[in-house]
Amino acid sequence: MLLEDGTWFPGVSSSPIVDRFGEVVFTTNLTGYQETFTDPSYLGQIVVMTAPMIGNYGVNPDDMEGDKPSIEGIVVRELSRTASNHRAVEGLGEWLGRYDIPVIEGVDTRQVTRHIRSAGAMRGVLAIGEEPTPAVSQALATSPRMEGQDLASQAGTKTIFSEGEGTIHVVAYDFGMKRNIIRMMVAMGIRVTVVPARTTAAEVRALEPDGLFLSNGPGDPAALEYMFAPIRELAEGGLPIFGICLGHQLVALAFGGKTIKLPYGHRGGNHPVKDLRTGQVLMTAQNHGFSVAGDGNGVDGTTSLEVSHLNLNDGTVEGVRHKELPVFTVQYHPEASPGPHDAWPHFREFLKVLRPAGV
Repeated sequence: MLLEDGTWFPGVSSSPIVDRFGEVVFTTNLTGYQETFTDPSYLGQIVVMTAPMIGNYGVNPDDMEGDKPSIEGIVVRELSRTASNHRAVEGLGEWLGRYDIPVIEGVDTRQVTRHIRSAGAMRGVLAIGEEPTPAVSQALATSPRMEGQDLASQAGTKTIFSEGEGTIHVVAYDFGMKRNIIRMMVAMGIRVTVVPARTTAAEVRALEPDGLFLSNGPGDPAALEYMFAPIRELAEGGLPIFGICLGHQLVALAFGGKTIKLPYGHRGGNHPVKDLRTGQVLMTAQNHGFSVAGDGNGVDGTTSLEVSHLNLNDGTVEGVRHKELPVFTVQYHPEASPGPHDAWPHFREFLKVLRPAGV
C-alpha cells in the first residue's frame, strides 16, 4: 500500500490485484466488519482494520448494510481462513473475492494507523510489486481527492421505493443509507419511502410525508449544493426533519453553517458523545471524515442552529437542533450497525415529533 506522502507498507495477497485507489482510513471496530465493508459511506475508501484478526466469524446475508461491498480495498494484519460461527454461510476472503475487492494482509496495521493519526487521512493505492514504481506513484498523484466529490448521488438509490405499512409516513433521502435504518423505522410502525439524492422539494411534498429523514452517505457534504435549498424549503414549511451523519452536515450547510475535513475522521464503535441538554454520555458508532464547524457555543456561520451534542475526544460538533423549527440531527449512527446501542432512542424521539400523542 502506497500513500500519497510516499510512505508505503508491504503486505501479501492471496489473489492478483488490479491497482485500486482511494482515501486510506482506519476503523477501530473489533467486530462488525461485514457491516463496515457494505456501508455505502465507505465508497471511495481503502479501509485499514485496527483489530489484528479479521474474518473469524465469516459473513452472512443478514448483516449486509448495502447490496455489495462499497470499499475500494482492505488492509489487515491477519485474514482468518476459518469462519467459526453458526450464522456464517461463507468465508470473508471468498466473499470479497466474488466482488473483486482486494485484501492485503501481513501489514503492521498499528503502524499504519499511527501514521494516519499523525499525517492525516490521504489518498493511497493497493498494487502488486516489490516496491512502488514511478508509474503507480504518478497514477496515485492524479487520482481524485475526497474533497469536492459528490459521492452521495452514486451511493444512493436511483429509483423511489417504499417499505413498511405503518400509518406514519416518512420520506428518506438516500445518500448511501444503511439498511438497518430502514429496518428500525419499519419496526417502529413507520412507512418509509426512499428517494434519490436529487429529488426536489416539490416531489417530496407530493408524496405527502409526515416527516423527512436525511441519511448517511459518502463524500464531501459541501459538494451537494443542490440539497441546501430543498432541505431549507421543506424545513421552513414545517416538515419535521431528522438527519444523521451526512444528513446532519447537510442541515448545517442548508442553514448557513460550514463544514470542515477532519485530519483522520471518526470511524469505529467507541466514540464518546455528550448530550449537552442532559449531561448524558453516549458511546456511539461513527463513520465520517467531515464535520460541522463549531463548538459548544454554536455552529460557525449561522445563529439559527444550536449545538446539542459534542464529541468528548476532540470537541467536534456531534448534533444540532434548529431553534424554531422541528429539525434535529446527529453526526453519529443511532442505528448502530455495528456499534453500541446508546443512541437508539433518537428514532423514538423522531417518532414523538411525528406523532405527539399516543407514542
